[in-house]
Amino acid sequence: MSGPRLYPRLKYETRLTLLTLAGGLPAVALAVVLLWTSGLDPKLRWLLAVLVLALWWAFALAVRARVVHPLRTLSNLLATLREEDFSFRGRGGRPDDALGEAMREANALSETLREQRLGALEATALLRTVMAEIDVAIFTFDSDDRLRLINRAGERLLGRPAERLLGRHAGEIGLAECLEEGPPRTISKAFGGEVGRWSIRSSAFRERGLRHRLLVVQDLTRTLREEELEAWKRLVRVLGHELNNSFAPIKSIAGSLKALLGREVLPPDWKEDAGRGLTVIAGRAEALSRFLEAYSRLAKLPSPKRRPVDVAEWINRVAALETRLPVRVAPGAGVAIEGDGDQLDQLLINLVRNAVDAALTTGGAVEIGWRKDGTHIEVAVRDEGPGLANTANLFVPFFTTKPGGSGIGLVLSRQIAEAHGGTLTLENRHPGPGCVALLRLPA
Repeated sequence: MSGPRLYPRLKYETRLTLLTLAGGLPAVALAVVLLWTSGLDPKLRWLLAVLVLALWWAFALAVRARVVHPLRTLSNLLATLREEDFSFRGRGGRPDDALGEAMREANALSETLREQRLGALEATALLRTVMAEIDVAIFTFDSDDRLRLINRAGERLLGRPAERLLGRHAGEIGLAECLEEGPPRTISKAFGGEVGRWSIRSSAFRERGLRHRLLVVQDLTRTLREEELEAWKRLVRVLGHELNNSFAPIKSIAGSLKALLGREVLPPDWKEDAGRGLTVIAGRAEALSRFLEAYSRLAKLPSPKRRPVDVAEWINRVAALETRLPVRVAPGAGVAIEGDGDQLDQLLINLVRNAVDAALTTGGAVEIGWRKDGTHIEVAVRDEGPGLANTANLFVPFFTTKPGGSGIGLVLSRQIAEAHGGTLTLENRHPGPGCVALLRLPA
């Protein structure tokens, strides 16, 4: 069995030198043999032999230097790139040879990495600025559930500076339950001594192969209070408007009747005047009663009692109820949904009635169609009316542009759609006149 080989253990520079010497060995050996077999003076032979050997060695070292120096330059360049120092540039080699091409590519790589590093630094600075200014608490935790990043909103939420929070376990700072995986949720919890409602969103990400968690905590209390205040303001405006419309004429007519009955001598037609006045009062009282009934129906919509509903049968049945204008039903896919048939009837009746009201003003037509769209069905009610002049108040309770309208039809329809897990939108048709009501329901 042979012993260990020494060749693989030699350094690259040594092996290169030996290979260069081996390449010139035949020529050197031949030159030395010729010198010793020639008839030259012995001293001259020795001098020429030493000169040949010296040149042989010098050329070998030169070849070594020409190969090793560029490699060391590339090695230093790659080392600086690894240390993220992109100011170093390689030199050496002609522009049209392999070494020059290698240097150019290495320098181009350094420039590309420098630009990417600069962009990453700018993006990181922007991200930190946004995180610092955003009014949402943001936390990141490592695989051991220890806090690694927190923004200013997070510091305010926990009532402590980042220096006292970083590196601490989620359980120590009261965020362990918030790290539970799952969809976004809303919880009631005390942070910093203040009880409120909070939106919790927790998601996982990886950094350097290790699992981390991102936690976003948003205060919903203030938002809910502002929305509640705005809702109360809108409700008070609507109620005040309707009550004033009824009470003002009632008050005026009641005062007139009181003055009439207070006369010593009643006019001969006082009974007719009193009758007309009482009729107006009764009419306004009845209108106010209808308004309150409509509001009660809007505020107390029961939960849908779901059962199978054939879409084609449902749409054709509702279209047949409209007698003022023929409603065209475009054929669609055979599909059934789970829903409350009575509530869905009311929803579609409201949409068809509004479409027919609009079409009658222009002499246009009304069409209902439906189609299957993935996990939903889309029911579209299209009319050729004048279109929607203002879409901002479509779903505001008791807002109406139609004489005698209650202003709750669309609001009630959207509530029914959302109770079934769907959506209802209205928009003008493009191209063409009129608008389209688009109802999406889970299939």
